[in-house]
Amino acid sequence: MDITLIVVLVIALALFFDFTNGFHDTANAMATPIATGAMKPKVAVTVAAVLNLIGAFLSTAVATSTSHGLINEGPGGVAITPEMIFAGLIGAVVWNMITWLRGLPSSSSHALFGGLIGAAIVGAGFGAVNYAALLTVVIIPAFLSPVIAALVSLLATRIAYRVTRRPVFPNERGGFRIGQVFTSSMVSLAHGTNDAQKTMGVITLTLIASGAQSADSGVQFWVIVACALAIALGAYTGGWRIIRTLGSGITEIRATQGFAAEASTAATILASSHLGFALSTTQVSSGSIIGAGLGRRGSKIQWSTAGKIVIAWFITLPAAAAVGAVASGIALLGVTGLVIDAVVGAAVILGLYLWSLRKPHEQAIEVDVAANAVFTRKELRDMQRKKRAARVAERRAELSRERTLRRMAGRNGGRR
Repeated sequence: MDITLIVVLVIALALFFDFTNGFHDTANAMATPIATGAMKPKVAVTVAAVLNLIGAFLSTAVATSTSHGLINEGPGGVAITPEMIFAGLIGAVVWNMITWLRGLPSSSSHALFGGLIGAAIVGAGFGAVNYAALLTVVIIPAFLSPVIAALVSLLATRIAYRVTRRPVFPNERGGFRIGQVFTSSMVSLAHGTNDAQKTMGVITLTLIASGAQSADSGVQFWVIVACALAIALGAYTGGWRIIRTLGSGITEIRATQGFAAEASTAATILASSHLGFALSTTQVSSGSIIGAGLGRRGSKIQWSTAGKIVIAWFITLPAAAAVGAVASGIALLGVTGLVIDAVVGAAVILGLYLWSLRKPHEQAIEVDVAANAVFTRKELRDMQRKKRAARVAERRAELSRERTLRRMAGRNGGRR
């Protein structure tokens, strides 16, 4: 197969991954403001899309870490090929779709790294991976970032409640709901700054591997524009399934907690982007929400949901690596292998999407501010129906008591 055609296929798949990253991670920024009623769902995803687009232009430090650090390439390194990168992207996209279907906020970043690592090891051997960079740029930040974000969020929540201690209704504490518009916007900006760069790095790595770009050059401007548009479009599409999990599945979020969690998330991601660390924005966001839950007295953490999220964190990189490794092994067959990879990958992705349509109401989100929770429209209608039935039953009970009292009063009067 012509090398130019392979490069075009890899770039197209990379941009599709960037798109899935956008709708997979919209929840990181917008779950809490939607849950507290600070922003309406459509407004939230529109703001997320615009700021993801802007954020992608702010830095290329993470893209450089991805393209020039994690996988050895170029003279003196291991000759990784576009075919291996294609296989790695299949692993990342398939895992992203699986976790999206299950509503699990797994890491798109670790899915990408896992897919690339698995494909590179099968295609070029264990020497294809720069393990020092893997440890310092991916593994250590993966363990530390959610813990740091949780601690900062916990502290910020405690301070916010201490400073504004006064009797108010839920979600009406000071101007925190208004502040959430700003903090959630900062998270969207940070997400674009960090996550869009990973796809930029993959495309740059592909160009280097194909000889279309020198190993010591940076990210080309057209690559930045393409990745920015792809992640912004994905963010606008919206990851409603994961918004439900982060918005209400871990803990009930009030405006004060949402403000603290988002501020913590944005600060952690922006600092890491500046240092070139390829963080998982999903892990940071989940850690911040847990910290905010622990920071408010009387708040309950759904540890079963949190446990599922942590499990998804741990298995994402190896699971995506396994899929990438299988795809890379098939790609070694040559043109036939690439065709098989493309057909099977497309079939799996299409199948997962069609499976998601079995519950189309999952895509329709409304907010019950009083309950601080995110519901689908069907769930909201069911809940409202139950409330109406309870009110009718209560009214009937009152009428029955009144009739009983009147009868008793009539009997007493008759005796007199």
